Amino acid sequence: MRMYIIGSVGSGKTTLAKKAALAYRIPRFETDNFVWERKPGGDARNSEEKRNKLFQEAVELPEWVIEGVHIGWTDKGLEKADRIVFLDFPPRTRTWRIIKRYIKQTLMLEKANYRQTLRIFFKMFGWNRYFEETMKPEFLEKLQHYQAKTTIVKTQAELQALKVENK
Repeated sequence: MRMYIIGSVGSGKTTLAKKAALAYRIPRFETDNFVWERKPGGDARNSEEKRNKLFQEAVELPEWVIEGVHIGWTDKGLEKADRIVFLDFPPRTRTWRIIKRYIKQTLMLEKANYRQTLRIFFKMFGWNRYFEETMKPEFLEKLQHYQAKTTIVKTQAELQALKVENK
């Protein structure tokens, strides 16, 4: 199984990817972790060459779950995926999830790949808006080529109906 999960910040990509990777017992990747080298003192941006090499190595594996919001350099993942899930929850739902995540991470009830700061918290609202206005139309156009293997999820009920089962 090769599953590619797309969505804005707060859409539930990571939660679904963790569930799918566990159910199928396959590796899970976040596109952010191809872009950033995670370091204790702060993240450093990988070169495009390194980012692309890491991504290529992942998509060449026989099975995987990849989740992220990046577009363009990740096209090979869409091509190789057996299944694409586009999480398209309303902006207000994603906004509430961003707030909830910030509170949980600040209280250390939830782990993050990055150091949670007010600056990043407020940036997430901008990223959410940018996704809705710019990236979502681009993704929807790109996904026209993969209609047969794409599921668009707009509600919690649709997400719960999504079949992610053990092999």
